[in-house]
Amino acid sequence: MGRALIVEADGGSRGNPGVAGYGALVRDRRTRAVLWEGAAPLGKASNNVAEYSGLIAGLRAVRRIDPGADVEVRMDSKLVVEQMAGRWKIKHEDMRRLALEARDELAELSRAGGSVRFTWIPREENKAADALSNTGMDGRTVDRMVRSPQAADAGVDEAVEAAADEIIDAEPTPSFGAEVPPDLGAPTRVLLVRHGVTDFTVASRLDGRGGADPSLNATGQAQAEAAGRATAHLLGGSPARVVTSSLTRARETGAVVAHAIGATPEVDADFDEQDFGDWDGATIADLVRDHPDELAALRNDPAYARPGGESHEELAARVIAAFGRVVAAGGTTVVVCHRKPIMVVLAHLLQIPHETVWRLAAAPGSLTAVEVWADGNASIAFTNRT
Repeated sequence: MGRALIVEADGGSRGNPGVAGYGALVRDRRTRAVLWEGAAPLGKASNNVAEYSGLIAGLRAVRRIDPGADVEVRMDSKLVVEQMAGRWKIKHEDMRRLALEARDELAELSRAGGSVRFTWIPREENKAADALSNTGMDGRTVDRMVRSPQAADAGVDEAVEAAADEIIDAEPTPSFGAEVPPDLGAPTRVLLVRHGVTDFTVASRLDGRGGADPSLNATGQAQAEAAGRATAHLLGGSPARVVTSSLTRARETGAVVAHAIGATPEVDADFDEQDFGDWDGATIADLVRDHPDELAALRNDPAYARPGGESHEELAARVIAAFGRVVAAGGTTVVVCHRKPIMVVLAHLLQIPHETVWRLAAAPGSLTAVEVWADGNASIAFTNRT
């Protein structure tokens, strides 16, 4: 038997659907001490979607604290409680998807020896989670271990804040400039969008910043339009800049995305795809057949460059500089670029070594969201969403 914990969760939408956010917290059931609290914006969504999102966040926090815990989930949403208890059917597609995510979390807890039961509570008994959900609707993200599990389990009333938090580090190392104090305020939000496909993409041809620079094909245009709709839905009317690479496929995708959110795109060529030199336009199949060793070097050696092209190290230097400028600008920015620049940003934030960077996926038309605080800490909200 693990620890006895309580999850309190809520969500809200200003408009239903409208600007939405969730809030959740985890308490020690014996002492009632808060161990973790979280909140996040959801863009445009319904109340019920936000409530399910709060539930999932709370269950994931339980897994971080004690996956074998005995958990009571307390919510003022009769709908979520009854649906998760299996007494009410789930008809709405978005809620069905989220309910499956929640049940996956329940299954993980069960496999670890934990258990979960659901309790409906009146709204006035769920004020803490409700306040956190309003924080999310205000556009702020919170992911904070409030007390160390050991201190709360011992019944200590005044525990020090834990430093094992995934977001806030006890001694943060800034990534983008001078030393600054730890920041708990609103982060800079960056939405990375990969361009739609071209005929080169479909044919698996290398197409870097020094290549043929083709336009989107019909499929790529449809992917750009879908990315624009997804971006508008995610932002929920909140303002954002749009920055694109200088290559045609990114500028065309960026124009569609910018139109969807009422913005004017800007161009930053430092977000361009890698320059593949004399291999620009070559198919991967031909390179695998005729130049396997050189292709392996291009993939695995960050210092390797083709004649007339650039190395991964050179690509990374300019992309990270461009990303730093976006972060320094603050607010929310949509960056429309290419697979390798997106990989570079994620590898930079997650400190992923070059030998495993290719495991990061970024499909054409996909969205990847990151948040960066002034102290250099960062959170990857989601990746490769299409």
